[in-house]
Order: sequence, then C-alpha cells, then structure tokens
Amino acid sequence: MHIRLSDFNSRLQSASTLDQQMDCALLLASDLGFDAVIYDYSPVPVSHDGALITPSLLSLRNTPADWYALWCSQGYYQIDPVQHLAVASVSPFVWSYQPRADTVLKTFITDMHKPVVRYLHDSHMTCGVTVPIHMPKGGFATLTGLCADGSDVALEDARQSLAEFGLLAHAFQEVAYPLFDQKIRSCNAIRLTPRERECLSWSAEGLTAREIADQLNRSVATVTLHLNSAMQKLGAKNRVQAVVRAVHYRLLDH
Repeated sequence: MHIRLSDFNSRLQSASTLDQQMDCALLLASDLGFDAVIYDYSPVPVSHDGALITPSLLSLRNTPADWYALWCSQGYYQIDPVQHLAVASVSPFVWSYQPRADTVLKTFITDMHKPVVRYLHDSHMTCGVTVPIHMPKGGFATLTGLCADGSDVALEDARQSLAEFGLLAHAFQEVAYPLFDQKIRSCNAIRLTPRERECLSWSAEGLTAREIADQLNRSVATVTLHLNSAMQKLGAKNRVQAVVRAVHYRLLDH
C-alpha cells in the first residue's frame, strides 16, 4: 500500500474537534489492519527523577472500558513497558506481549510490568505498533495501534503497516496539536502559584531575594516565603535546584 502524508492530512483536516479527529484516526488505522487506537500527549513526559508522568491527554478508541481509569488513576501508565520504550525512542516500533514473539518487548519486560501484561492478555490486545513523537520544548506524544489478534500473522501484518501508521501518527499530531487548550499543554505534576513562578523566573535571571523584592515592590520576607514554598513543592534543596526543576517541568514557560 502506497500512502502519502497528504492523504492522511486531507482526511484528518475534515474533522474539527479532537474527538472527531480520533474517530477519523480509528477509521484510517482500521484500513491498515488495526482494531483500536490510543493517543497520549504529555507536555513533560518524565519527572526529574525519571518516572513517567501521567499524560495531560489520553484519548482511546475501541479499548476496554476500564482502560482510562487504570492508566490515569491506578498507575498503569507508569508501568506500561511500551511507554517506557517509547519515551526513549525516536522511531516507530512493533511490539508483542506474546512470549514467543521477537519484538522489542521480549527482553524488556520485568516483574514491574506484570499488571499491564496480564491486562493486555486478558483483553486480547497483545500486539501493535507505537509511534513516539518528540516535540519542541520537550513535549511528547504517542499514537498506538492495537490488534485484537495476537497471532504471528497479525504481528507480521503490523510490521508491514508500520511505515504507513507512522505517517498517520505525524499527520494526526499536526492537526490535533493546534486544538490543545492551555490545560492540556501544561504539566500538572507540580503546581506553583503565579507569584511563586514569578519569583522563580526572576531567580532564574540571577536576581537575589532583595532584587526580586525591588522588582515586585514586595518585602524581602514575602519574596523569600514564595521562593521557599516553591522549593518545597519542587523538592529542591536550594534555589538553584528549584530553578532547574521548574525549567524541567516547564513552569517558567511564557
């Protein structure tokens, strides 16, 4: 099958909302042989200590009804081996949870991943493809296509569709991203008040508490209070570390 990026773009651009775009993505993925699709977006994919951060947007089509709650509320996202591989990858990849299948998961899965492995076996969705999309300023997204058939034939079909699905993922990202609101584009792992962010921003410019107080027309004690509060929320030992972590979580983005 020969598919151009423009072919996907024209279909996806006909949808005006994210939900409609996901519906369209499912139809296009179905044409490639996939039974379900998952899209997720994280403005900051990992914490400062390397743990996966629950995405600000997770959209599902044709997955089991409890998938969203498990991944977003019960910690399955943090132990999803496909997501662990995706965040460290730049190329689309095929995966399978079947022990005999020769994919990237074969030597990667550990006891930590067992709840996810068991769930996908129970759901009969043990193979698929995932496309990682690394964006400017550190944003990260994936589009995953899942097969309801875990056979060797289904896995080979997924391999054959990998390039086309990769095009679909990038076409989807291009049309979906402009529709993201500020809530989706913001990392919710750490929350700072506007004044805490402002004080840290000035600290990032090299200003002392006294100089920040002069800039904001506030007392040194008030500025110090905001800086200390930000440090505590960020788990930082000093202001330099607080600034570094705030930058990591994109809390100082304008």
